[in-house]
Amino acid sequence: MTSSTRSVAATEPRDTRSRRSLTARDLAQIAVFAALIAALGLPGALSLGATGVPLTFQTLGVMLAGALLGARKGFLSVLLVLVLTAAGLPLLSGGRGGLVWFTTSPSAGYPYGWLLGAAVIGALTALLLPKYRFWPALAVTALGGIVAVYLIGVPVTALNLGVPLWVAMIDATKFLPGDLIKVVVTVVVAGQVHRAYPGLIPRRQNASA
Repeated sequence: MTSSTRSVAATEPRDTRSRRSLTARDLAQIAVFAALIAALGLPGALSLGATGVPLTFQTLGVMLAGALLGARKGFLSVLLVLVLTAAGLPLLSGGRGGLVWFTTSPSAGYPYGWLLGAAVIGALTALLLPKYRFWPALAVTALGGIVAVYLIGVPVTALNLGVPLWVAMIDATKFLPGDLIKVVVTVVVAGQVHRAYPGLIPRRQNASA
């Protein structure tokens, strides 16, 4: 390490450096929410429509992870579930596990959409705090939990089934009522948690501060 690098490291705020590494508490939170996402798959899945993409409660866990843990930890909690599932553990709804659910399955794009969704919800929720107002939070959660997830899930469904994109888009509307309910549940729960535990997601600070 050069003297200039040591000088920069020495003058860098300690809290900024600490946010770059995961503490034991962070790891515990990631593990807990990964377990929550997996547990929400236990009731199973319901396949409706023409594409065979299942309805699942697990997107609720994804939304909660982003809204309560923030972008990085929310993303990592979802990633942990997906890595374990790809390794063969039956953690997706209905006891599904293995690489097929991330490659050739009609629903293969949705797990990748979960990653984006958790990151979007977490990043935008951090901008809302410390005041977690219902309507802005509802918009943020819907953007990440529905729009971002569909943005990846729907095109992959169309690709894997060899159907036009508009067909997959129309079929995906079957998810909307349930996903809107999950958005409302997430916002209500997250509002209570953020009021009880302020600072759960660190507020973004100006880099020049």
